[in-house]
Amino acid sequence: MKHVTYEDVTDAHRRISQYIHRTPVVTSSYVDGLFGGQAFFKCENFQKVGAFKVRGATNAVLSLSDAEASLGVVTHSSGNHGQAVAYACNIRGIPATVVMPEQATAVKIAAVRGYGAEVVLVPRSERENAVAELQSSLGLTLIHPFDNPRVIAGQGTAALELVEDVEDIDILLAPIGGGGLLAGTTAVAAGHQISAVGTEPELVDDAFRSLRDGVRYGDTGELSVGDGLLTGIGVLPYEMLRKAGTEILLVSEEDILAAMRMFATRLKLVVEPSGATVLAALVRHRAYFEGKRVGAIISGGNVDMAQLSS
Repeated sequence: MKHVTYEDVTDAHRRISQYIHRTPVVTSSYVDGLFGGQAFFKCENFQKVGAFKVRGATNAVLSLSDAEASLGVVTHSSGNHGQAVAYACNIRGIPATVVMPEQATAVKIAAVRGYGAEVVLVPRSERENAVAELQSSLGLTLIHPFDNPRVIAGQGTAALELVEDVEDIDILLAPIGGGGLLAGTTAVAAGHQISAVGTEPELVDDAFRSLRDGVRYGDTGELSVGDGLLTGIGVLPYEMLRKAGTEILLVSEEDILAAMRMFATRLKLVVEPSGATVLAALVRHRAYFEGKRVGAIISGGNVDMAQLSS
């Protein structure tokens, strides 16, 4: 697959800008004091469908040929990408089917259905097999959540807006599950000669180990509160991040929950656990970021209210 370039990201932004929000950037002097630098949080929790995923899905769906789009599309997702594909298919006027793990939160299942997609629930390990069967039997076109150059280019538009809106950023920080967001962010970082860094839960550290060892590992099979980051790193994101030398920083479950609480109490933001990993990394790895201007992408805000209140 073709590696995504900075020009691919700018092309994607022109294609999707009328269908997405240009989300705000927020700051906190309290957070800045915790690590001795400046943090600029890109609030994709305010994005359509509540997550950055709408960027990549919209770029991919709008880029399909009429023949590819004719019978509809299929994808697998723990929630946010599924919502995003359903939203994009509404724009295009085509049907969407989303294969979701049985462990997906009720709020995300309901949201995917709310955007008009058909939901198929399967064990987490069976998602890709179920998608392949639907492709074969119904002729649906796959919109892969991260192993798709058009998806990656779309995800990179969050970082593109961030570097346009904030001057002199030293580091771009983004969570990693399958790697689409971080790969797109890395493409933007390369275009501006700055660094991109990923954040990942310790329990699902396949991306960290893959880039450390030079071997692409599958997902760990463990569960993390960061449910949007359970997927193993994809082929194309792995290749892009390895070539760029992108680093991954690990955070604990306790770090993530503390960051969610800090977002809620200090910044008055509802942030899902996956998105909270960026703040968790700033606090845990404060020496790494000391003195730096950090553009951090909050990936989404689709958190179960019962989980948030607990």
